[in-house]
Amino acid sequence: GFFFLMIRRPPRSTQGVSSAASDVYKRQYQRRVHGILMGAYKYLEELWKKKQSDIMRFLLRLRTWEYRQLPVMHRCTRPSRPDKARRLGFKQKQGYVVYRIRVRRGGRKRPVPKGKVTGKPKYQGINKLKYQRSLRTVAEERCGKKMPELRVLNSYWVGQDSTYKFFEVILVDPNHTTIRRDARINWICQPAMKHREIRGLTSAGKKHRGLRRKGHMDNKNRPSRKANWKRRNHVVLHRYRQIPPPKILDTSKYQ
Repeated sequence: GFFFLMIRRPPRSTQGVSSAASDVYKRQYQRRVHGILMGAYKYLEELWKKKQSDIMRFLLRLRTWEYRQLPVMHRCTRPSRPDKARRLGFKQKQGYVVYRIRVRRGGRKRPVPKGKVTGKPKYQGINKLKYQRSLRTVAEERCGKKMPELRVLNSYWVGQDSTYKFFEVILVDPNHTTIRRDARINWICQPAMKHREIRGLTSAGKKHRGLRRKGHMDNKNRPSRKANWKRRNHVVLHRYRQIPPPKILDTSKYQ
């Protein structure tokens, strides 16, 4: 398998065939020339960058077959992509769990009876509609609804086929003592972090809200497009409040 390829010189990439192991070997040599050695997680990261290579296509084909045999949502013993999970905040300790979920691919058909829209012709489209959010946000939302006592931290893609996309969602237990004592992650124990995946506070949620960009070209997206529009289109007239005169203390009754 992979470790055998890394021990010996892997096959070279040609114009028609790309060898992921060969590309990793080349990058390893380039980094050694500059005095930098690659670690184990860096090898995994470089492999996942070449998803069209022979070794990754074979691996993903096997994994997607295995995922189809499992329940729609199930707990993983360990992340399928440990390098990606660690970059997104996962730690191999108590209080962290990873769930794998599959979401059916495709657009969003308009849910109207018999395809009849009783409205303007502008809104009569049925089939060629797309959901405004990504399937990754859908996977996070479904995991959050299934495990309401946990908090969704992040998620990442692990595979797809013609029918499904597979994601792994990182969840954190806010009531666990290990989490509450860790200053790096106990921010997620706040009550304001309940169901953050539904309110667009995760990484995938911020992406579909348009919050990945910054600058003068993106001012109308903050704090949100709807809140920004409401602030610019509503006139607030504060009611005049007359200040009452100060009360004078009657000291005659104390004499």
